[in-house]
Amino acid sequence: MTTITPPDGSGRRTPPWLTRVGRVLTAVELTLGVLALLLIFGLVLVQAGQRYLPIDGWPWSGELARFCLVWLTFVLAGVLVTRDSHISIEMIDLVPGDLLRRVVRVASCLIVALIGVGLCAEAWELVQTQDMLKSPAMRMPMSWLYGLSMVGFVSVVVRSLIAAVDYAVHGVPEPEYDDLADHEMPTA
Repeated sequence: MTTITPPDGSGRRTPPWLTRVGRVLTAVELTLGVLALLLIFGLVLVQAGQRYLPIDGWPWSGELARFCLVWLTFVLAGVLVTRDSHISIEMIDLVPGDLLRRVVRVASCLIVALIGVGLCAEAWELVQTQDMLKSPAMRMPMSWLYGLSMVGFVSVVVRSLIAAVDYAVHGVPEPEYDDLADHEMPTA
């Protein structure tokens, strides 16, 4: 796991209001993610118990568990972008020269934001057109599935753009590799 800390240890110079808004949004997204995870856990336990009981099962429980997995994945995507925990190639962090690292990080954030805009547009289209479709067991409008996923896509776009501006203005902090703390980093 890689954590990024500024070289001077002073922290990022983001405006206090933006920090507060980010914390609140992160707390809301994490709460939604935890609720989805707990619901998945409970529904899977119910499904396992239903197999051994002489009663009819609830077909909607498996469907809701699958929907919760989708919501969990997409709602927490923005949190991963903010914490720099999303899938990324970290080899650029080993390249000497702040300018190249800064350009690559800003470009990667802009690409993530662009992909997020495309996902937002598609989710919006699905919300608008799929309202007539209902899920088979719960009869839930499918637009609800895409609407909650769109919240995560919007979060990815906003957080990626904030990160791009942050990297462009303040630079890229030196990475701190927890698993290599006792060893020297290789140099070219």
